Order: sequence, then C-alpha cells, then structure tokens
Amino acid sequence: MAGGTKRSTSMEGARPTLVTLALRQFWRASRGMTLGVRVAAMDRDGKVCLVRHTYVDGLHFPGGGVERGETIFVAARKELLQETGLAAPLPAFRLEHIFLNRRFPGDHVALLTVREPRQVGKPDGREIREVVWVATSSPPDDVTPATGKRLMEIVDGGPYDDYWT
Repeated sequence: MAGGTKRSTSMEGARPTLVTLALRQFWRASRGMTLGVRVAAMDRDGKVCLVRHTYVDGLHFPGGGVERGETIFVAARKELLQETGLAAPLPAFRLEHIFLNRRFPGDHVALLTVREPRQVGKPDGREIREVVWVATSSPPDDVTPATGKRLMEIVDGGPYDDYWT
C-alpha cells in the first residue's frame, strides 16, 4: 500500500444515507457521552493511511466508536484492521490527544498513532470505498479539514487544538 498505491472497492457514492444520519442523531441523543477513535497509521516513509468511506465525503483517518467494555487501544486496533486490513500489536498504539467535537459537545475523539503496521487483511468493502497512503507534507485536497489539521499537528509535534473541527 505504500508509495501511493490505492485500494478501491466497487462501492459508489459517498453521501450519508438517511438511515445513517438518523442513527447518528439517535446515538448522540440517547447516550450522555460518546467516544470514538481515529488512527494515524504511518509507514516507514512517513506516509499516512487514510480512508474514503462509502457514506461520507473526503479522506479520513480510519476509526470508529469505542464500545462498552473496550479500551481506546483495543477499539483503535479493531477499527484499523476492519477499515484498512492493517494490524499492529496493542503496545504500538500511542495516544496523541483527546478532542471534543464542537458540533456535538457530548462526543469525544481520541487520536492515536501507530508506526509501520502490517497488511494482514482487506478493508471492509461495505464501509470503505478506498484506502490510500499519502505524504503528510502534501495531503490531497479532499482530506477533511479536521484530518488535515490533525496531520499538521502530528507532523509539528503539537500543540493540539482541543476541538475536533
């Protein structure tokens, strides 16, 4: 996957469905607080792995929700494997920062980094349309604003904004 190689599935379109939007609103309303993880997986050449979902526009860090009884490290490893087919041992994951989602004040996002994960599987084609490796110094134009900001903070070694926006 390194060196700009892309993996694409046959899923088309990237707009959230009405069901997806409704479920997000339900989860946010029914839970006092939500916690998610995003993983900045980097190869030895300094490229970072990003994903394009089937249900939302832009390139994002792989990630997802932390389930009851799960640590952020276990959730990060699980989401990275599901969304990219990449794996790394738990001790390789490092917590960079925990952010508050300004649009949904009960939602928190933990950003973790992992270096040189191994390709052990394939991404979930139902959720992930494309997996790409990009240079941290020159990310593509369709990287989401929050992802682009986090990339700059990682490269610069902080400081981190406290908000995931």
